[in-house]
Amino acid sequence: MQPRDAISRRSFFFSTAVTAAAVAGSTAFSGCSTPGTRTATRRISPNEKLNLGCIGVAGRGGEDVKGVSSENIVALCDIDSLKLGAAAEKFPKAAKYDDFRRLLDRNDLDGVTVGTPDHAHAVISIAALRSGRHVYCEKPLTHTVSEARRVAEIAKSSGLITQMGNQIHSGSNYRRVVEMIQAGAIGDVGEVHHWVDGTWDVRKHPEPDPVPAHVNWPLWLGPVPFRDYSDQYVPFNWRRWWAFGGGTLSDFCCHHIDLGVWALQLGLPTRVEADGPQPPDDECAPPWLVVRYDFPARKGTNWGGSGKTVNLPPVKLTWHQGGKRPPQFAANQLPKWGNGSLFVGSKGMLLADYDKLRLFPEKDFANHAAPAHWIADSPGQHEEWIRAIKGGPGTLCHFGYGAQLTEIGLLGSVAYRSRKALDWDARNMRATNCPEADKFIHHQYAPGWKI
Repeated sequence: MQPRDAISRRSFFFSTAVTAAAVAGSTAFSGCSTPGTRTATRRISPNEKLNLGCIGVAGRGGEDVKGVSSENIVALCDIDSLKLGAAAEKFPKAAKYDDFRRLLDRNDLDGVTVGTPDHAHAVISIAALRSGRHVYCEKPLTHTVSEARRVAEIAKSSGLITQMGNQIHSGSNYRRVVEMIQAGAIGDVGEVHHWVDGTWDVRKHPEPDPVPAHVNWPLWLGPVPFRDYSDQYVPFNWRRWWAFGGGTLSDFCCHHIDLGVWALQLGLPTRVEADGPQPPDDECAPPWLVVRYDFPARKGTNWGGSGKTVNLPPVKLTWHQGGKRPPQFAANQLPKWGNGSLFVGSKGMLLADYDKLRLFPEKDFANHAAPAHWIADSPGQHEEWIRAIKGGPGTLCHFGYGAQLTEIGLLGSVAYRSRKALDWDARNMRATNCPEADKFIHHQYAPGWKI
């Protein structure tokens, strides 16, 4: 981990929560994430173990349980009693719950992990923060833009330690890419692309299925207005449905767009335009999508770890999914490649994925030496959170930064569903040219649920 003061020098703005955008405009965000404020509910020494509750214990939730298993797992929660029972076999002393609210009623919890479907992230995370617990929540941080703003606001005001489960952010390769870009290896960067080949097919609204005896369907729905149970929703395929997820974009935006936002210290976009199958389906996210974001010129702070402030040019960032790729592939300027990111600069291009990076044209970079490392490697996404709670350096994917990445991704879906390029007024959280987008920007909960 990088020392707290070294990270903090990057920018005052980086630690601002999402609602700061409503005060200072889109430049209140910046992509190089800094630690959030740290305030413990009880004083915990580095040698003590935390008492943690885990909400959602299968799939990614199961990975979260594993990721924090070095601590005391005192409570487990899942709406599926079979999965809950399987997880409890590994932690026989942990109390079991199907309702996260009952878990939060305990008085011995220091923090919780949230590994549920997207539609429940905000209500659970906010409830946990209001109860005084540190929170680790899976990506995307929320299901709507308005939720993202609210979660970040409450996280910032709480002073608690938060971390979004954007695991690749703690990987070494992303840090090397940021160092390379900010060292000026490819010059000024005004264009960046991110792409994922994965897709979800569109399906008709499913016929009801009997609710399995081991599933608490009302609690799984949570804030979503009631609809009948279907095995096309649970346990995993919920992601294709707008009611619960947002398809490939919401699934992977925080992983891939993170690299462009971090390396180029981007804030929030001023314009968002999306191309996809027409007309948009009312129920399901699209199988393919191309989203174009315009980011304004801005000040880069502590650029390249130098402590200097630099002027950075506007950036056009493009998201591609479902087999769509940047034009440089069709022009044979790049090799065969899986999912990844491409930075286009005034001196060349940088191609990257989770584990590797390459510079192009290769002949121009034959003798290029990597810059000195100035971003220290991470102990891991879960361990960052644990150490921060115990008084160590702050987390890098705190909810302020996680909300920013989430909002950028969600705006792509809003533009697609609105069938219109959006002029995004971050200060007031609205598309100035498209009032009909409001219904996709703001959360609408079932009776009895609120944040």
